Amino acid sequence: MRIKALKDRLDAYERLMRLDKPIGILLLLWPTLWALWIAASGHPNILITWVFVLGTVVMRSAGCVFNDLTDMRFDGHVKRTSDRPLVTGAVGRVEALAVALALSASAFAMVVLTLNRLTVQLSVVALALAISYPFFKRFFAIPQAYLGIAFGFGIPMGFAAQLGEVPAVAWWMLAANIFWAIAYDTEYAMVDRDDDVRIGIRTAAITFGRFDVLAVMLCYAATLGILAGVGAWSGLGVIYYLGLAGAAGIMGYHYVLIRGRERMRCFHAFLHNNWVGGVIFVGIAADYYLGMG
Repeated sequence: MRIKALKDRLDAYERLMRLDKPIGILLLLWPTLWALWIAASGHPNILITWVFVLGTVVMRSAGCVFNDLTDMRFDGHVKRTSDRPLVTGAVGRVEALAVALALSASAFAMVVLTLNRLTVQLSVVALALAISYPFFKRFFAIPQAYLGIAFGFGIPMGFAAQLGEVPAVAWWMLAANIFWAIAYDTEYAMVDRDDDVRIGIRTAAITFGRFDVLAVMLCYAATLGILAGVGAWSGLGVIYYLGLAGAAGIMGYHYVLIRGRERMRCFHAFLHNNWVGGVIFVGIAADYYLGMG
């Protein structure tokens, strides 16, 4: 019985931190890896890379717990989130807060013990973004833009860790990530649009209205346009641009998925963004590795 109770508790924690749904980790990780590789011209420090990979997992987990703590009274009214541990009572509020604080402290300790002062300072901003994001859904018309900042803040941190400074190209990459996040999280919000309207949550899918599909595709185009400029600034070559072309093809497939606004097809498009981030990263890494930049 004790073993079963422990298994149930660990399962509840896993679902609370969304470790059973790694798409959020990947959408955080890919832009961070883009930044680490470009900042280091294709040869990032191994220790720094591992710190960022582990930190991404830990901070995304903490962010999920903070999000669920602020959304408890809403999640029970949304079909997709009605079985979350805080809603069902599998995990208590005080217990969840302790988990979130422990995860945040662990991530911060990793940064303090291994990275430079500027990166430590930026990590405080990253934590503030993660904690404050859920509240933006109460009043901000396009909270996905704020999500893009929070999910992309590993970009300036990655440059700071590698170079000890944050050059202009890092902020352009962050801008690209903001447009990407608006695109993929609008696809995600299209799944819950009816529930969000009923309970009063603000999302880009609601704000864009009948222009939601057009807005998603324009944001994808802006992402690729900015990243093309980043490639030129960084001296990247043809393989990098082939990676962007591959990402463009995937984004085009997303149009096919979301144009009918069917819930599950929109959700599939959202999940498929893992391949967008991955293809762009492969283009960056391969371009540096093969000396094409």
